[in-house]
Amino acid sequence: MIKPRQKTPNLKVSLVNNTKWILSEQNPKHFTLIVFYRGKHCPVCKKQLEDLQKKIHKFEERGVHVIAISANTKELAEETHKEWDIENVPVGYNFSIDDARKWGLFITKAIKEKEPDVFFEPGIFLIDTEQKVYWQSIQSMPFGRPKFREILNGIDYILNENYPARGEA
Repeated sequence: MIKPRQKTPNLKVSLVNNTKWILSEQNPKHFTLIVFYRGKHCPVCKKQLEDLQKKIHKFEERGVHVIAISANTKELAEETHKEWDIENVPVGYNFSIDDARKWGLFITKAIKEKEPDVFFEPGIFLIDTEQKVYWQSIQSMPFGRPKFREILNGIDYILNENYPARGEA
């Protein structure tokens, strides 16, 4: 488990727009928001990422870079990007289960035919400009995720009050 104020593992993924995304090369004004999602098979993920699409400009206005990442193949990630209403959300794919474990994500074996054999459960990480965890929310199930409006309100408070990361002890 990565604690707040700890440096994250390096993160490098391919994006559906045929570019590479590397966490250490991000240069946001304030934060990077990483949304790990279960994959194309997940209707809750679809709803979550489509909500992110509606609010992505609000994150950008606050100096926050955003990315959504799954273990899906390139083909599934491209279908996801095309079929879901998430055209402005950078979508990374082929994130390995071993790397997901390094981030403390829960790993799940398929229970339905449409699910991949193994995939990771959702998690959201707010990473500061020094590549340290500021805040995280990790789920062991597809439901119970924080709403992006709540995360935006939290970011406003953090920035207005110069509020430090908590939970590192």
